[in-house]
Amino acid sequence: MPQIELLHIDCMKYMASLPDKAFDLAIVDPPYGLGDRTMKGGCDKNTQVRFGSHISKGWDVLAPTAEYWKELFRCSINQIVWGGNYFGLPAHRTFIAWDKMTYPPTMSQVEQAWTSFDEPARLIQINSNQPGRIHPTQKPVALYRWLLKNYAKPGQRILDTHLGSGSIAIACDIEGFDLVGCEIDADYIKAARHRLAVHLSAPRLFEATPAGLPQQLSLGDDVLSDGT
Repeated sequence: MPQIELLHIDCMKYMASLPDKAFDLAIVDPPYGLGDRTMKGGCDKNTQVRFGSHISKGWDVLAPTAEYWKELFRCSINQIVWGGNYFGLPAHRTFIAWDKMTYPPTMSQVEQAWTSFDEPARLIQINSNQPGRIHPTQKPVALYRWLLKNYAKPGQRILDTHLGSGSIAIACDIEGFDLVGCEIDADYIKAARHRLAVHLSAPRLFEATPAGLPQQLSLGDDVLSDGT
């Protein structure tokens, strides 16, 4: 049964504690460094209402440092990086283009992911519209399930350095993959843990795990105190 750990920690601190190639696959969605162009640029009042207070957190001001990429590639065997076109990553044949299928005028209609795999480029269409979103750039669970089905193998461990809304945690639980997710923001980690707990408490009509066996889950201990 999958083990899901959601940690309130700076991902740099966590990765520094890992041995080389500790994870089989890292699926990450780091800040793109677009700042106000992501959170405020051109947003109308409806967009402000849709994203709520999360729109002004300012987490997208700085892109990951060179040290982040060094650690990510050291502690994981393969990587999928959303927004990889912003980071000057090494050229690879495989990239993923996600058609969001709903097109708000102030948001990108397509998003790209860089991958370390040597396979043909892929296009995936999954609707980005999600009621009750808890993060302005929240990605659908279905998108992460597609990534896991196409790029992860049974028994592999998954790392997410920027957990955000926790969609990947729900996808890993459904698809049966162990996950460690790091999130530095106290509000987001609390919301992601709650979202996962609600998912785990819901009845499952197509449960892969035999009935009666407990689901292993660790919401993780806070390494950062709230408010830091």
